[in-house]
This record gives sequence, structure tokens and C-alpha cells, in this order.
Amino acid sequence: MRVANTTVRAVNGLTARWAAGAKGGTVLSAPGVWPLLALLADGAAGEARSELAEALGVSADRAAAAARELLAGLGAVRGLETALGLWTGRALEPRGEWTAGLPAGAHGVLTGDAGTDGPALGGWAARRTGGLIERMPVAVTPETELVLASALALRTRWLRPFDETYLAPESGPWQGRELRGLERQSVLLDRIGVADTPGGHVTELKVLGDTAVDVHLLLGEEDMAPGGVLGAGVGILADARRVTPGSRLPSGEVGPGLVVGRERTMTPRPPTLDVTTVAYGVTSDHDLLEHAGVFGLAAAALPVPGHFPGISAYPLRVDTARQSALARFDASGFEAAAVTAVGMVAAGVPELRWLSTTVRAVFDRPFGFLAVHRHSRLVLAAGWVDDPEPYREDEGDPPR
Repeated sequence: MRVANTTVRAVNGLTARWAAGAKGGTVLSAPGVWPLLALLADGAAGEARSELAEALGVSADRAAAAARELLAGLGAVRGLETALGLWTGRALEPRGEWTAGLPAGAHGVLTGDAGTDGPALGGWAARRTGGLIERMPVAVTPETELVLASALALRTRWLRPFDETYLAPESGPWQGRELRGLERQSVLLDRIGVADTPGGHVTELKVLGDTAVDVHLLLGEEDMAPGGVLGAGVGILADARRVTPGSRLPSGEVGPGLVVGRERTMTPRPPTLDVTTVAYGVTSDHDLLEHAGVFGLAAAALPVPGHFPGISAYPLRVDTARQSALARFDASGFEAAAVTAVGMVAAGVPELRWLSTTVRAVFDRPFGFLAVHRHSRLVLAAGWVDDPEPYREDEGDPPR
């Protein structure tokens, strides 16, 4: 994936700012929002243009080119499907200079009949996400003059699957619950590490997928907020030196949920990384205008003309901006999807001779996750797990 480092940093920066307000179980995708904001900035003027550029982290003059580069880069990632769509009312004529940069076939027409337009746009969302998301997150009304939307669907399989098991945490927020646990062992100690971040220590586990997309599980200290843990994870991507890898950790309790033990054994034994976590599924619906400052949409939503002269001579303002997203993590792999849309309206042992190391990690309380493109380090999806899947009697090991 060829995307400029400045663009990757800008998109990851939006992820961190958005995640800073996370509360409870959630999933979000900044790459689903960022190209839309960039295209809006390209056609915006005045305060709306300035606010969008600040939210993007790039100048409005180069925003459209950066959006096209990002979309092309995302399209080159195996296992990741992306799409961009534009629908306009029959009376609205978008400027050719603005639509010239859109993908071929991306421009459709709104009929003005909500009973027709709603199902049509919902069908687009379902097709573009392989059925993971079945509706457009914004409602289309007779007053809607323009809808700009993106879709993203990601599927990856683990290079080494987990085994399913029964997990019943003995302490913490999930104490007393019977959960669908996942466990596996590896000799690769450096798949895990501990980061010393400004907000506290964070344990990071990398679970590698077969499409160069990995999922980073993030367990912070118990008093850290979800936004702080996710922000720390994004910061680690920018500066990997913050992390002390598993092979260099001392003995004892070395990080959240992480213990390193060393013991004498009768025979040589390789070091072991022993991981236990939970299967989870998270869905979220986000109203971007509730955090208009994060996305640079405050001025663009004001009911006055002049916000988007580069899009159309027809006066437009942002009326609604939403994202529907989901993520699922299980023994065999990970999948995530997001549809984002902006709607606009007018305005024990003898002979213990050998020393063996075991690194034990347990994610048995709320934790964060980042789905990361391995080579560019772009965060494709981020989220927080506070309600994992329950154990079912027909799977995993029986309760002990």
C-alpha cells in the first residue's frame, strides 16, 4: 500500500482524537471518515474549509489528492474492500472539477422519494461490505440534496488460530461471567510487549493476519479510560521504541495482565508466550455531528450559504454525518466493516538444570484493539471491548 507517511499520520491522528472520547464498547474507523472530510474540504470555502483542514491534518489544497491516494492504497490491501459513492438530487449540478476525482461509476441520482432512495442506498452499503452492514447510516429525506458515502470491509485469518476454551474471570468487571475464551501458545515472545505511556503502562499483543493486516490488543492499567488506552496504542505505532518486547522483560508482574516467570526444568524447553483472551463482537453507530469539532464540521453544519461553492453553485450545508461500524474477533480471524455517510441539504522436578521462560498474558477485563496495516502502520479500525461473547455449552472445553 503506497500512502504518504504524512497521510498515514493524519488519519491515525484522527483515530486518536476520535477515540479519546470513547466510552464503553465501541468500534470506529477513521479511514472511513477521512476521505469524505477531505473531499468536502476540497469543495469548501471560508471557515468550513479552515475547520475541515484542521481536522484532517493536511491543507485543504492537497486534501482531495491525499484522499484519492488513500483510497487507492486501501484498495490495494488484500482482504480489504473499499468503495466511495456520491448521490445528488436532480436539481443539483455538482461541479465537474470536483467530481472529476471520484471513482468511475461513483455518482448516482437521488429521486427525492425516501421510499426509493433509502433502500437503494442501503443496498449499496450491503453490497460494498459483503452484507456486514445492511443499511446506510444516514436517513434520506425529500430535502436531502447530496449524500457522500464510503464503505470499508476487512477480513483476515490468523496465521496461527486460537483454541476455543471456557473462561470465567475470578476478579475484575467480568468476574462471575462465563465467557468464550481463546488461547494459544507461541515461542515468539516479542509478539507482546509493555509500553510506558504518559497515561500509564499498556500491554500490547500483536495477532498477525494472513493479509498483512494485524490486530493489536491493548490492555491498560485498571484506572485508564478507553480513550487513553486507544490513544496510547496509536502513539505506539508512531514510536515503537516505547515498547519493551517480551524477550527483554524481567521476571514478575511486568505490565497489565502480564506476568513473566522463570523456572528450572529437567530438559531444555523453548521460551513460551501463553495468551488467553476472549472472542468479541462490537457494533457502533456514531453521530459525527455530536463531536463536530473533532471532524471539522461545526461551521459546515450552520444553516447559511457559502460553505461549499467548490462542490456546486447550489447552496449546501451538512445536515447529517454518521458512521455504522462493526468488528468481530474469534479463534480463526477478524472482520470489520464501516459505512460512513454525510448528508447535505440546502443551506515440579529433580535435576532442575535448565532455565525456561514463560510469558503469561491474560486479557480478562475490558481492553482496546487496533486493526493495523502491517507495512504502513495505518489504523483501519479501533475499538474497545467491554462485553465479550458468552461461553456456549456446544463449544470449547467444559467448565472445570
